[in-house]
Amino acid sequence: MPELLLGLGLGLGAGVTPGALLTLIITASLRGGFRAGMRLACVPLLSDLPVVVLAVTAMGAMPGAVVRVLSVVGGLYVVYLGVTTVREARTAAPPGSGGTAPSSRGELLRGVVVNVLNPHPWLFWIAVGAPLFVSAWHRAPTSALAFVGGFYLVLVGSKIALALAIGAGRHRLTPRGYRLVLGATGVLLAGVGLVLTLRGVVPVPPPPCCAGGRT
Repeated sequence: MPELLLGLGLGLGAGVTPGALLTLIITASLRGGFRAGMRLACVPLLSDLPVVVLAVTAMGAMPGAVVRVLSVVGGLYVVYLGVTTVREARTAAPPGSGGTAPSSRGELLRGVVVNVLNPHPWLFWIAVGAPLFVSAWHRAPTSALAFVGGFYLVLVGSKIALALAIGAGRHRLTPRGYRLVLGATGVLLAGVGLVLTLRGVVPVPPPPCCAGGRT
């Protein structure tokens, strides 16, 4: 199931790519341990629903040609993220520990607000996630659900794993190790972006059973 593989790959890239939420997770894990980081790692499950619904609803009303164009644009955007991540990995370092950890409720609220106001989830679902979901849904709804499930499974799971690694041994994550992880993620993002771009340029035809559906 290619949609599931794309969801897993994109989820891993989004899960460990530098950003505001990832920085909050790392900082919370350094300050408050695994539980503090895990709470923030689950923020996308709380804040992404309106983003996904709005993006998929908008895409569902668009013709197939627009979906393919956005797939190409989204693929190129993911390639750009991959290249940018590889560049940032050369000098990236996890934030230092210190300070007083905020309350659990205030910490979670802060994470939700940061994620909702972050343009990256909106850009991803408008340019990448929604076109893939809509296209897969018209071929086989289970494939679309597998894409979303795989994406959030790895997106949240990778953030939880990072919080666990930092919380269990807060001094084990060296700058060099962090850079290697980011560099590998950047390469993965770029590769997935190329796949998405090619799928937009040469769209996969729907199976015969769905030929009467949207084109």
